[in-house]
Amino acid sequence: QVQLVESGGGLVQPEGTLGLACAASGTILRINAMGWYRQLPGKQRELVATIMSGGSTNYADSVKGRFTISRDNAKNTVHLQMNSLKPEDTAVYYCNAVGTYLLRGLSRSFDAWGQGTQVTVSS
Repeated sequence: QVQLVESGGGLVQPEGTLGLACAASGTILRINAMGWYRQLPGKQRELVATIMSGGSTNYADSVKGRFTISRDNAKNTVHLQMNSLKPEDTAVYYCNAVGTYLLRGLSRSFDAWGQGTQVTVSS
């Protein structure tokens, strides 16, 4: 099995900065993609940013130029640096990882999610 544990989040003022971190653990063979998604109450979860194992990134238009995603392949971690935060960035942020892991000697694919961490941008 693969588990994702998030850290960071909290309350920040508009135009402030905040960082999120996520660590994956388990019998991981390879993580192809890692990313961050967010969800508001009553709304669908939406993509914030993703990063592939080779380093290519993808951002939602709403966060381009303000958020930066990075990962450490050796440590199976992903980070999201959030700058110039706006009230509309307020949401629960979820970490996601897609890859393969070892189960009873066989390679299996996984698509894992963290438990979510609250980010609130308010004065």
